[in-house]
Amino acid sequence: MRSITEIYIDGAFVTPHGQETVDLFNPSTEEKIGSVRLGDREDARAAIVAAKRTFPAFSRTSKAERIDMLTRLSAAVSARTEELTTAMAEEYGAPHYFTGFSVSHAASAFLNMAATLENYDFTRRIGRAEVTMQPLGVVAAITPWNSNYGFICGKLATAIAAGSTIVIKPSEMSGMQTQILTECLHDAGLPKGVFNIVNGRGDVAGAEFSAHPDIAKVTFTGSTAVGKQILKAGAETLKRVTLELGGKGANIILADADLDQAIPTVLTMGLTNSGQACIAGTRILAPKSRLPEILMHLKTGMEAIRTGDPKDPQVRVGPMVSQKQFDRVQSYIRLGREEGAEILAGGEGRPDGIDRGWFIRPTIFTNVTNEMRIAREEIFGPVLVVISYEDDEDAIRIANDTSYGLQAYVHSGDLDHARKVADRLESGRVVVNGAPHEPLAPFGGFKQSGIGREFGLFGLEAMLEPRAVLV
Repeated sequence: MRSITEIYIDGAFVTPHGQETVDLFNPSTEEKIGSVRLGDREDARAAIVAAKRTFPAFSRTSKAERIDMLTRLSAAVSARTEELTTAMAEEYGAPHYFTGFSVSHAASAFLNMAATLENYDFTRRIGRAEVTMQPLGVVAAITPWNSNYGFICGKLATAIAAGSTIVIKPSEMSGMQTQILTECLHDAGLPKGVFNIVNGRGDVAGAEFSAHPDIAKVTFTGSTAVGKQILKAGAETLKRVTLELGGKGANIILADADLDQAIPTVLTMGLTNSGQACIAGTRILAPKSRLPEILMHLKTGMEAIRTGDPKDPQVRVGPMVSQKQFDRVQSYIRLGREEGAEILAGGEGRPDGIDRGWFIRPTIFTNVTNEMRIAREEIFGPVLVVISYEDDEDAIRIANDTSYGLQAYVHSGDLDHARKVADRLESGRVVVNGAPHEPLAPFGGFKQSGIGREFGLFGLEAMLEPRAVLV
């Protein structure tokens, strides 16, 4: 049992003013494993004061100094890979393949941003003007529970590269992970006040960050509903915002796809991070001309998916993060049947042989129309829907008929064919034939999947403000 009683402000672990505590659970067993004491609005304001005090000096640091800081941060995170991985498996329940990726991904975020910074020119001539990209000021980062390390490190790396100081509010459900990660970041030896981390509720610490006049920018990853609240709160002071929000990604199987190759990739992209991922390709679009064989492959593939102990390397789907999330996903499975969809695999309840833990049976619905709620709303669990289409034009129409537009997928035996379809999708990213992640490419959404971009050059410039000097 672990009791986390401190937050991190001005280069030190301190006892928060806030008195509220929340329990932490192992989602695989439903057992309480610890508690975390939460910061309140006063703690959020103290973090902002520290970041604001440090900003003038930090904003004048050189590229070389910032690159050195980023390199040290990466090394500090990598040094405790085993502890970070164990905490993520215990507190979040992510399967082995995802926890194995998460720590290295978080550590590499600093190196990727260092490489971007190395080649970035903060000053350029445009006509008769000298244009300089200026750091914004104090940045607030609000991060979710489904990839705690990656979101914190990615946003921190970008702020440091830009010369901004930062205050961070992670999910209160990730207290153990946040504590170990904060210890890593502290060990890197950055100047006091450059980064500050306040465990707290979104409607308390997060709300203070979103509205406070000394916050120049909010970068948020989470639900579309909360993103809208942050946008409204920041409007009074015209805060800059980057919002990476929900998704309902189209997972398009084109008629010329090799199903032996495509179906495993379709399921991987649909069930990534146990389905608790905004980038999950949960709407499978299948051509009517090949629908029977596609459904047969999907059923066989889904029934072979192993659900269970996150530490088991063979497991592809772990538990939902909480009882609340478990209940939410179960309610959508019931809703699908009420809407007239048919279950191809899975269904309500826990998987066979599992009698405790917030585990969901990986589920696929067929006979789904794009108007059903299970096809339009983000479920955030291992629940996929199959929607049939007539031809490419119909597939593109269905794929774009959504309020979201974060990440879509196209599967084809002909790359030219796949590119022609991909080029017409209203999505911030399109992945063709399971192409690997590109950490330097911009990431963000169209429509209600967000505002702005993260990663690489686009992410760096989202934390900078151009100033033109005309002589």
